[in-house]
Amino acid sequence: MTKLVAISGSLRKGSFNTALLRAALGMAPEGVTITAGSIHGIPLYDGDAEAADGIPEAVVRLKDQIAEADGVLLFTPEYNNGIPGVFKNAIDWLSRPSSDIPRVFGGKPFAITGASPGNFGTLLSQEAWLPVMRTLGTVPWFGAKLMVSRAGTVIQDGAIADEATEKKLRDFVAGFAAFVRDYKS
Repeated sequence: MTKLVAISGSLRKGSFNTALLRAALGMAPEGVTITAGSIHGIPLYDGDAEAADGIPEAVVRLKDQIAEADGVLLFTPEYNNGIPGVFKNAIDWLSRPSSDIPRVFGGKPFAITGASPGNFGTLLSQEAWLPVMRTLGTVPWFGAKLMVSRAGTVIQDGAIADEATEKKLRDFVAGFAAFVRDYKS
């Protein structure tokens, strides 16, 4: 059984990326499970708080979920042509202490996708994540790109309302799952 964890980089209840993630949960190919991780409850990173109080429970929970998974799907928004601060903050916390990076990230396949109301999807955000993923020692999957543009027209009432987008997401999930399965063996 291949275990994937999917994480949305948005806290917004009506997030297009969270809707995309929810759709992906139901698209797991045979022999694959996809569970949702959450960045909710992760505070702003503060080294003094880490030194005084340790790693917050929300961070510990997500770190363990990622460490136990065979691969990770990141559903990233794009804010001001880059990585959303709240998502980067969560990844920064997940890399603490730095001695834990190999357990959580090292050699683990990661796929990045996202949805945006603009015309370019999340192209710039996805590209901006690559140096971060490289630094953490992940194995980025380059088998396909999925950038859902004009998300307000293809995602309605929290669900994918466009057959072409649904097929692209299904193919993306299946391609990444196959990559992770082959990488594991």
